[in-house]
Amino acid sequence: MKFKTLSDYSLRDKRVLVRVDFNVPMEQGIISDESRIEAVLPTLRYLQEQGARLILMSHLGRPKGQKESQFSLKPLVRVLKRLLPGTSVSFLEETVGDQVERDSHALKAGDILLLENLRFHKQEEENDKDFAKKLAKLGDLYVNDAFSASHRAHASIDEVTHFLPACAGLLLDSELKQLEKFLTHPKEPMMAILGGAKISSKLALIEHLIPKLDTLLIGGAMVGTLLEAQGIFIGDSLSEPSLRKEALSLLEKVKEKKCKLVLSRDVVVVKNKDSGEEQRITSVHDIREKEMIVDVGPETVELFKETLMGAKTVVWNGPLGRIEVEPFDRGTRQIAEFLAHQKDMITVCGGGDTVSILNKLGVIEKFSYVSMAGGAFLEWLEGRSLPGLKAL
Repeated sequence: MKFKTLSDYSLRDKRVLVRVDFNVPMEQGIISDESRIEAVLPTLRYLQEQGARLILMSHLGRPKGQKESQFSLKPLVRVLKRLLPGTSVSFLEETVGDQVERDSHALKAGDILLLENLRFHKQEEENDKDFAKKLAKLGDLYVNDAFSASHRAHASIDEVTHFLPACAGLLLDSELKQLEKFLTHPKEPMMAILGGAKISSKLALIEHLIPKLDTLLIGGAMVGTLLEAQGIFIGDSLSEPSLRKEALSLLEKVKEKKCKLVLSRDVVVVKNKDSGEEQRITSVHDIREKEMIVDVGPETVELFKETLMGAKTVVWNGPLGRIEVEPFDRGTRQIAEFLAHQKDMITVCGGGDTVSILNKLGVIEKFSYVSMAGGAFLEWLEGRSLPGLKAL
């Protein structure tokens, strides 16, 4: 896919409207993971070096088209000031309007103006033309540096490009180049690890990947649907019974394409999914009434490791357990540590939950490529056209 990049434009004294993804985990104004902010710093620094004036816009959370204080971007100002020392960073409690436009013109070279949450306006998610026009008045050039939001046909991603010259930021450009480098013509054998809660969100991805894979390894809560479809009792484990037919069809397609399928052999089960107490390791064939699968078992972890040793390329999306409860992140952590130490293997990981584990373990740098994107990463893997990229 070809589109313009920052090097195609003269940036001195230009107002550059940058769509970033600052949708970070935040509670009471405290940000627990700054990865997405740090990822866009090369673009911001480059624009500053070129003498541009920066207007940043992002969404945060899912406010219902109106102001909700817990979703304000204001707490990010102090983070930006710390990460970009010496930079003048101002914040506006509005996103569009005459005052915002005046403030954008008043910026000096290198200054940053952070706009309030885009999703405080319902027109953002509606891809509204008039809202996009108002955004476009704030800049002389539009830059999309939010690959992780580019699967959304929203005003700040799609419609705004009709009213301003537009290009890709350094992060978005890098993300696509890395994905294409490792996955368009991957080193074989190629294997994929898929986890997470619902198989419904991964069906299209699995169907797209099967012809390319030597082996598919599935863990996480989504394995419940596949086990149940085969007549295995799963107690109170998460399942999507309405997808039984699709699950069986998937199992058949895997056989047809000669792709090996590796499912959990043993699992960690509990009766209270929010507590690490009274957990039990059992075969998938011996799950009892009221028990729930919350993690892969030790035998499965070893099976996954043994299988992955035969791969040249590994793609991973989705945790293998209920990682928000500490004892149940063990399987995910062990696989992350294993992959981090493979020197002759291309390792590609994407999705917020999985990336957060890599962050906690401090092993992100040991992976060949890690995408901060969740939905956009999945849709790219599925071979879909992303609205944000198409717009560029």
